[in-house]
Amino acid sequence: MKKLFLTLTAVTALTLASQAQTEKGKFIVGGQVGFETSKTKDTDIKQNAFSINPTVGYFVSDNWAVGTGVGYNWGKNENGITTNKTNYFQVAPFVRNYIGEGQFKFFSQLSVPMAWGKNTVESATVTNEQKFEKYGVELAPGFAFFPTSKIGIEFKVRGLYFESDKNKTNDITENKFGLDANSLSPTLGVQFHF
Repeated sequence: MKKLFLTLTAVTALTLASQAQTEKGKFIVGGQVGFETSKTKDTDIKQNAFSINPTVGYFVSDNWAVGTGVGYNWGKNENGITTNKTNYFQVAPFVRNYIGEGQFKFFSQLSVPMAWGKNTVESATVTNEQKFEKYGVELAPGFAFFPTSKIGIEFKVRGLYFESDKNKTNDITENKFGLDANSLSPTLGVQFHF
C-alpha cells in the first residue's frame, strides 16, 4: 500500500508540475545543431556540413507561444574537379499552440522560414557564385511529452508547406507546395521551458 501511495504521489506531482509548462509568461528555448562529414573511399569525393539554429519563444497566453529561430548553415562538397560551397543565414518566426492537459500535449506550429545566402562553385579555371533567397510558410503538427517541469520532448512532422526559392543571380524562381506527414522521418527534439 505504501508503494502505491508513493507512486500516485509522484505521478500527481509530475502532472501538476508539467501543467505550468505552457502558461502565460513562460519561455521556450531549443534549437538544432548539426555536423556531418563523409569521404568516399579511393576517390576525391568529400562532403562536410555544419548548422546551428537556436530558437526562443514566449507564451503570450496559456498554451500560445510566439518566437523565432535564427541560424547559420554551411556546406562544402568536393569531387577532385570542382568544389561546391553553400552558406546561408536563416530566420523562422513561429506561432505555436498546445492542446491538452498534463504531461502529454499535442501542438501545431505555424512558421515562416526565410533564408538568404550564396552557392559558390569553384574549379581550376572558373568560379561561379550565385546568390539565393528562400521564403516559405509551414504548418507542422506534433506531440510533446513533459517528463519534468522544465523539459519537453517533442515528436514533429513537417506537415503542410509552401516554399519559394529564388536564384537572384539568374532571376529564376521555383515554387514548391506539399504535404509531408511521413511518420517514418519525423524530427525528435527537446525544448526547455522556463
